[in-house]
Amino acid sequence: MLIIGERINSSRQLISQAIERRDMEFIREEAIKQIEAGADYIDVNAGTFMEKETECLQWLVKVVQEAADKPLCIDTVNPRAAAAALKLHQGKAILNSISGEKERYNNMLLLVKEYGCSIIASCLDSSGIPETAEGRIKVAARLIDSLTTAGVAMDDIFIDPLILPISVDNNSAVKVLETMEYIKKNYPEVRTICGVSNISFGLPLRKKLNQTFVVLAMQRGLDVAIIDPNDNRLMANIISTNTLLGKDEYCTDYIKAYRGGKLGSG
Repeated sequence: MLIIGERINSSRQLISQAIERRDMEFIREEAIKQIEAGADYIDVNAGTFMEKETECLQWLVKVVQEAADKPLCIDTVNPRAAAAALKLHQGKAILNSISGEKERYNNMLLLVKEYGCSIIASCLDSSGIPETAEGRIKVAARLIDSLTTAGVAMDDIFIDPLILPISVDNNSAVKVLETMEYIKKNYPEVRTICGVSNISFGLPLRKKLNQTFVVLAMQRGLDVAIIDPNDNRLMANIISTNTLLGKDEYCTDYIKAYRGGKLGSG
């Protein structure tokens, strides 16, 4: 199970202010805290800056990678900003994201091939987000077939079923779980990914829903979670579930987390 730390996103007011001020220390601390909490990748997003996105994203890549020896998830739908960020990135990044929309697909595929990064493929096409699990599965299958035909390795493809809040669609979680289960059964080398906190948007006690949903998602084959790794209970749930699913030989990770005080008091 891979963890992408979601906190360095300009949609968060404190992050936006830090980017505006070029507050390197604040951004570094955010990155380090997420890595210490267990993040394998750090997401960087400067999308709210619009015309300044390319410049801001480049700055984030430089600052975060100077602070921590971890790869990044370059989070932008702007191909110019993505190219600028990938050019600076050290090591193999994840690019978020490509979709079934023709122009976006073509632009992002060029970057994947040029920079050899992994790619998050969103279950979205020119018609929007499909309303059903079956519709998302069809989009995912087309994306997987197109990307592999273009030479992208299966394990470099991360399928995102796209979570809509359950406050908007009561069956949103069910659709995502069904999509992930199908992908893992039929394309076992492809990875599944989702932004866990999207499920709870607009509802009280969001952490409770996030913590429960991640357990359900892992049982259906979730490989990569975009989360706040500073949510201790969420991380404890991930560690415990990973162990119960037989993915933690001799319970090594669970015992290590217990000894490190990362499982709470029970």
